[in-house]
Amino acid sequence: MRKTLVILTASAASVLALAAPAVAAPTDDTVVTFTIGTANLDITAPPAVNLGSAFAGQTLTGQIGPVTVNDQRAALSATWTATVTSTAFTTGGAGPAETIIPGLVDYWSGPATATTGTGTFVPGQLTSAQAVPLNLPRTAFSKTSGSGNNTATWNPTIDIQIPDAAVAGTYEGVITHSVA
Repeated sequence: MRKTLVILTASAASVLALAAPAVAAPTDDTVVTFTIGTANLDITAPPAVNLGSAFAGQTLTGQIGPVTVNDQRAALSATWTATVTSTAFTTGGAGPAETIIPGLVDYWSGPATATTGTGTFVPGQLTSAQAVPLNLPRTAFSKTSGSGNNTATWNPTIDIQIPDAAVAGTYEGVITHSVA
């Protein structure tokens, strides 16, 4: 009987051990961090363009080629504004008859020819009717909403009003696009 009692006691202890709730294992947390890299906000434009020729008193019109803003900042608010300015166009000794002032150079961006990313891309001057003289910095294009990386490309047109008093020669000036 003693043997039976020992076996029953041992069996009951085993059942209780199996039915007892498990003890929670100790825990430990690991904080995980990482960085999403950021790059730059850049603008590129053609290094040079030849618009051809015209006579004094005429208007010379031409596109300067694709201008592209490349925004790789991965920003939560990825907005930017591209501006455009112009120097005077000169020939020879850059005297009054050899100079076309920036106020005689009209610019319009036209629509975007390509975009990537999300947000709203806004041309500075959608049509020739909205052309602006480059006698002061003008908005060429902008991105007014959106986040993350993005690009925008446009092919702006310029009109150069050649004064009646302009002398013959090859005129050179600089149109500068910048972005911030």
